[in-house]
Amino acid sequence: MNIKKTSFLVLISVLNLVACKENHQSKSQSKQEPVNSSPIKNQVSLIILGTVQDAGSPHIGCTKTCCENLFFEPSEERRVVSLGVVDPDHKKKYLFEATPDISKQLKALKNYDTSIQGEMPDGIFLTHAHIGHYTGLMYLGKEAMNSKAVPVFTMPKMKSFLEGNGPWSQLVNNNNITLKEISEVEELRLTPHLSVTPIIVPHRDEYSETVGFTIFGPNKKVLFIPDIDKWNKWDNSIIASISKVDLAFIDATFYDGEELNNRDITQIPHPFVIESMALFKDLSPNEKSKIHFIHVNHTNPLLDKNSSAYKKVLENGFNVAQFKDVFAL
Repeated sequence: MNIKKTSFLVLISVLNLVACKENHQSKSQSKQEPVNSSPIKNQVSLIILGTVQDAGSPHIGCTKTCCENLFFEPSEERRVVSLGVVDPDHKKKYLFEATPDISKQLKALKNYDTSIQGEMPDGIFLTHAHIGHYTGLMYLGKEAMNSKAVPVFTMPKMKSFLEGNGPWSQLVNNNNITLKEISEVEELRLTPHLSVTPIIVPHRDEYSETVGFTIFGPNKKVLFIPDIDKWNKWDNSIIASISKVDLAFIDATFYDGEELNNRDITQIPHPFVIESMALFKDLSPNEKSKIHFIHVNHTNPLLDKNSSAYKKVLENGFNVAQFKDVFAL
């Protein structure tokens, strides 16, 4: 083999390797996977601080195998659904949902970027008045943190509920929190790199309306809907909504209707994961990869990575949100 032919073959091999690497990178980026579980320097980032439904896991009074061992050997990954968003350039951090696990979640948010001083976030966004989404505010009161004027962003009915009912009204009267009213589809600018828009969704609104949020980073948009009754009850199209964002963290409370054999499932409506997968089955692989199922009930097999349900979700091109996943925005 002459030298020219050898050089040509080497060149072809190198080009193939480069093409393979670029193709792999392109696929990885299209799948919208988390970057890692570590801080991303100098980038607006979203951190998964919890993935479990309101009452947590293990669930109070549960006698099923899904909770049995967890009462005695709790998992650090089983925290109630919450997101953290950090803008390191402007030294700001925000919390989405004030859960019963807020103490650990605020510490995790603080430790994510230690250059941003202080234990308290620069704002807390609430979706609605169900126990896993707002009751963590109690730890900001004088019995605990005794915080000073932490901004809490709420819709009008949620704001009235907190102002008019104890013990939440005491937080307002003692200036532990400062309620900031937000409006549907009105974009709220938090920093030059970060903004948030609330979206009304149908849910069991006993005390407040329910919203999801669109979170706008400098490069990516995120849809966050941890609670909704059923997709067909919503005035908006969830498929169209997913098409407009880069990441979608959506309600996965129940995998199917077989999980609960002691309660009327019609009284706690949520889109079953199997229903959502059926609705999304014709989406492109890239659209499917945007979807991360979150807000998982203690009975839901998606909490078990070895379950056939978990594997089926991944095989169908979707994702299950994981505690401490980090995404660059």
